[in-house]
Amino acid sequence: MSDVMSDEWLFQVRINLSDEFAEIARRDPDNAAIRPLADILKKHNAKLSCQFDAFAGYVAEAEQNGTDKYPLYQWTKDTIEDPAKKAKYIKAFTLYVDGDEVYAREKADPLEADLKPLAGGDMVTRLTKHDTNPANNPQPPKKYQQ
Repeated sequence: MSDVMSDEWLFQVRINLSDEFAEIARRDPDNAAIRPLADILKKHNAKLSCQFDAFAGYVAEAEQNGTDKYPLYQWTKDTIEDPAKKAKYIKAFTLYVDGDEVYAREKADPLEADLKPLAGGDMVTRLTKHDTNPANNPQPPKKYQQ
């Protein structure tokens, strides 16, 4: 039954880039310096999304539309304003496939496999795959829960 259950979850591949390549990926994703990564992403119709930039976008959207409608607003705002967390998340990227933030295992596994040779190198310092099972994902600290 566990195989059946695991097939119900969607997945997300994430990578961390070194400082130098993270800045290039954020500002110029077509730069030749990241071509090995860009070629893999193109093959899988995947795009990079910097987690820090996504968090900042969420905060800006919440502030424009009313923070009461955004339950993770304060936690996210505190995260992007913390210099240590900013340094961490500015190098962390979520990979969207076919425009989706989470996707079927049939898309996640081949993407992960193609990225593995880059992992641990000068460009891609970390490669992870996550599922949508709430038990495997961090929840907001108590002080941020409503």
